Amino acid sequence: MNIVFLDGHTLHATAENIKTLEACGNLTIYERTDASQIIERSYEAEALIVNKTVLNADTLAMLPKLKLVCVAGTGYDKVDVKAARELGITVCNCANYSTRAVAQMALSLILEAADHVGYYTQENRNGTWCASKDFSYVSRTRLDLEGKRFAVVGFGNIGKTLTDMMRPLGVKLFAVSSKPESELPQDVHKIELEEAFATCDIVSLNCPLNADNKAFVNAELLHKANKNLILVNTARGGLINEYEVATALTNGNLGAYCTDVLTQEPPQPDCPILSAPNAYVTPHIGWMTAQTIDRICQIISDNIKAFANGSPKSVVN
Repeated sequence: MNIVFLDGHTLHATAENIKTLEACGNLTIYERTDASQIIERSYEAEALIVNKTVLNADTLAMLPKLKLVCVAGTGYDKVDVKAARELGITVCNCANYSTRAVAQMALSLILEAADHVGYYTQENRNGTWCASKDFSYVSRTRLDLEGKRFAVVGFGNIGKTLTDMMRPLGVKLFAVSSKPESELPQDVHKIELEEAFATCDIVSLNCPLNADNKAFVNAELLHKANKNLILVNTARGGLINEYEVATALTNGNLGAYCTDVLTQEPPQPDCPILSAPNAYVTPHIGWMTAQTIDRICQIISDNIKAFANGSPKSVVN
């Protein structure tokens, strides 16, 4: 099988990872592929591996040998799955490969906002502790999480896993979810969105982005929110209105915004979140550990082999 990986740079794969994929067929990897190069590079491909490369209906229609698209991630919004189905092209994704990694990232962001480890590390590099007259100094007060109210927005795999990670810290657990409360763990209480923002100390966004919830975290919602709220986002940048969140941080109407995702990635230098006070930003690394990269490559390999054997799996169309 002729296999072409159009944006290999997105995976940060090791040589061992590549061997896993090479075992599936004749593999060609391009580090980056712009829109003008897709047809030429993919024309002979029977299977494509993509992550951020856009495969629209017109592009798919011009690839006569293509039978399989493997998305190197969970989200498949870059592929026109309806057009692929109509053309007889199977689209597979890599579901649940990074559930614990993303939940761990959210936990790390919460602890950073609560304990200020990065802040104190930089202060001490600047000599603040050396210049202190006392054995200890406090310029930012830590937050004791025990007894605090914590809510996830979206109780899917990541939301549930993050809740499990937060439980030992002694927080009170809540979920904004379409699931009935009877389907939630006994100690997780269902809560409405506005109530979560108004009454909880920490709210974590763990829901998919769609047309109905785009930029739902906006000035109107934040106006009703707890002014000391720690808001966490490891889902999608488009869930928030970045300008209005940055304004709330600047005006003291939001305690902190901790995010691994932005609306535009990479961001423009004038992205308001980057310069807002009490904004903690990591560069969309929540999905990535050495183990998750191994897992993605193995899932892609399994998906290609299953398709070749006539029993495709992880099919999204």
